[in-house]
Amino acid sequence: MRPGIFNPHTHSLVRGSTMVLVSLLGSFRLSHFPSNHPTGFLVFPLLIALTGMADTALCMRKGWSLYTGGILLLLYMDLMSVFIILFFFLYPYLPWFAPTR
Repeated sequence: MRPGIFNPHTHSLVRGSTMVLVSLLGSFRLSHFPSNHPTGFLVFPLLIALTGMADTALCMRKGWSLYTGGILLLLYMDLMSVFIILFFFLYPYLPWFAPTR
């Protein structure tokens, strides 16, 4: 029997947060931060981060409790990570936003 973290049919906060943080670290590596080279491969960390965010959101319960507040904080962390990955993805393609060389 597999642990719950490896079973995709169960909801797991650890799996969702790990997916988001690993994809954020991968996006740093793929974009060659701080020089930010354009690459289409940043779509994969973005999709993994969105999947991890959805996995975290599925752990929400009805009613308000401290557990729900903790999940909301994790969702905000996931959202910030997704926006950082989107920034790495779009920054080299926006000439009006990127500094001229």
